[in-house]
Amino acid sequence: MTSLRHSLNLKNGGVISLVGAGGKTSLMFRLARELSRQGAAVLSTTTTKIYTPSRKQSSVVMVSESARALALEARDILRRNPHISAGSRLIHFQNKLKGFPPETIDAIWQSGVFRWIVVEADGAAGKSLKAPAAHEPVIPQCTKWVIGIVSLEAVGKPLTGKWVFRPQLVSKITGLAQGALITESAIAEVFMNANGIMKGFPAQAKRFAFLNQAESPERLEAGRRIAEMICSHKATGFSGVLIGQTLFEPLIKAYYSAD
Repeated sequence: MTSLRHSLNLKNGGVISLVGAGGKTSLMFRLARELSRQGAAVLSTTTTKIYTPSRKQSSVVMVSESARALALEARDILRRNPHISAGSRLIHFQNKLKGFPPETIDAIWQSGVFRWIVVEADGAAGKSLKAPAAHEPVIPQCTKWVIGIVSLEAVGKPLTGKWVFRPQLVSKITGLAQGALITESAIAEVFMNANGIMKGFPAQAKRFAFLNQAESPERLEAGRRIAEMICSHKATGFSGVLIGQTLFEPLIKAYYSAD
């Protein structure tokens, strides 16, 4: 099963928010490419900050301060290119694109210009695992799908700032001491705990887990065990778990339904 659209049951357009750590940006652009392949208008953006997209990731990068201005300018561009990336300003000294407040993304969606909006709604400083602070994640209320991401690279690594963003919060959620080796059950708990990476999701949104960097048989098996833990707890409300690798083919190596 290699289609994100099929695996996530993406139908009729909507807003997709990505949270967690270990592959959000690469997943966002792979998803945008897939959704725009048939000519559907797609916006990739963020409620935090991302590195300014390369031409390979997105051939059009726009900067706009308002939903109205973006919608007006995007209509003409979308006739030639179905995929646009946009933010509120460029931070040149960081080579980063600052995103929009969630309310602005709600307004962009209401404009009807885009059939799909893919939002990086969390920051993780390039780490493999995280737990959110009180102000995180920043998910637009119009979101119909939330995908939580963790890198399987974290399995067996020490619970320290080298591998984990906000390790003290992961320790609090999982009960693992800081510095202890990260277990598969700890990663499952970060997904399932009310204060974990899916915190604050809109009530109407379908939730999926994406276990990234399954680039070896050992990581794939670890991913399978984590997926089974998540899917065995029906009360958590996940629709499914994807195991894959955002930088290689096949993108999806295994899928577990939790419905």
